[in-house]
Amino acid sequence: MTAQQTIIQTIDLTKVYGMGDVSVAALKGVSVDILAGEFVAIMGPSGSGKSTLMHILGCLSHPTDGRYILDGEDVSHMDRAQLAAVRNQKIGFVFQAYNLLARTSALRNVTLPLLYNHANPKTLAEGDEKARVVLELVGLADRMNHQPHELSGGQQQRVAIARALINDPVMVIADEPTGNLDSHSGEEIMGLLHVLHQKGTTIVMVTHDPKIATHTQRTIHLLDGLVDNVVNNGHDVAQVSDLRYKEAK
Repeated sequence: MTAQQTIIQTIDLTKVYGMGDVSVAALKGVSVDILAGEFVAIMGPSGSGKSTLMHILGCLSHPTDGRYILDGEDVSHMDRAQLAAVRNQKIGFVFQAYNLLARTSALRNVTLPLLYNHANPKTLAEGDEKARVVLELVGLADRMNHQPHELSGGQQQRVAIARALINDPVMVIADEPTGNLDSHSGEEIMGLLHVLHQKGTTIVMVTHDPKIATHTQRTIHLLDGLVDNVVNNGHDVAQVSDLRYKEAK
């Protein structure tokens, strides 16, 4: 994968909920391109369409019209089973609420997506070894056997990030990844995202916080279902990561 390859291309995406007089257009023709290795934020007020766009980019729903090309493949009209396979193999998700299984170790939470990866199956031993590698990457080498209730919020989010990476996705979608965290833990998670980006991970982050958005290379602002403007944040993310963020390694 080269740095110039387009991972996400949307062409005039529309999404309409309801029918007839009660229909609501959440997206009204959104066209965006995101390249491999980019770190991009999506922002917008309530009702702007950012959550709808995230669901389409994450292959969680179909557009009503328009096209969505993911990693060179048109996924716009795939059925549910096909979209599920694409999600498992190509997209890693990080949610605000972590979504970890209770009474299940960090290691087992991380290996869960491997159970559904039929395109590249692994033995239990291979899966455990891969999980150990990504847990070490996110700084949890000494917490692999801990259950979620034994971990802090920041550590739980690190487990969620490791889980998102386990299938080597072409991109990670992070939905308000610091939303449930205190400022210090939020800084650590942003530091970890910086480290992953510097290693070549493509990251699309949905956030309502302009301070968080400035950590990315570009911010796509949505308003009333349209792209309002795109802000070039004027730096490579590598230049933003100061020493306190690099402590997240």
